[in-house]
Amino acid sequence: MDIVTALFSALGLSASAGLNAYIPLFVMGVVNRFSGLIELSAPYDIVSNWWVLGTLVVLIVIEVFADNAPIVNHINDLIQTFIRPTAGALAFAASTDGIQMNPVLAVVIGLFVAGSVHTTKAVVVRPAITATTGGLANPPVSIAEDVISASISFLALAIPILIGVLILAFGYPIVRWVMRLRRRKAGIRTPGPTNS
Repeated sequence: MDIVTALFSALGLSASAGLNAYIPLFVMGVVNRFSGLIELSAPYDIVSNWWVLGTLVVLIVIEVFADNAPIVNHINDLIQTFIRPTAGALAFAASTDGIQMNPVLAVVIGLFVAGSVHTTKAVVVRPAITATTGGLANPPVSIAEDVISASISFLALAIPILIGVLILAFGYPIVRWVMRLRRRKAGIRTPGPTNS
């Protein structure tokens, strides 16, 4: 894997960990065990151990049920505030190990990416959905998040360049929106001409 595809793969895996901490680790473990799409070196290859894969399946099932239960889903998001960024850091570091990226930098980027996705989900999206639908939309949204997490995890390993395209597709409008807000804010703060 070259540097660019390894980075796209790492970004996709760490972002998906922000939605569900265990799915990208499980996908990495299964793909490492059964295909040549990713070769995890020690210590990261532990995720392809049968006991670890089994544990991840149990944790995924618990997460799915906790994330679908009213009120419990918000408690789960609070607990996951520590777990999802950690999983994202692990996924990023494991994905970039082959390109000799500084492990501290890899962990920091993984923490930031997964933490940003998790924070957006837990602080912005989920409370808004709960408030506007009385919690009725939480189960389908939770299932959609898990499907997205699994899809992005697989795509990050199978077609990492697609992750780069998705980053551009979603990132460009966000960057434009932030720049527009900054310009608007700067325009408000700029004093108008004075008549003397």
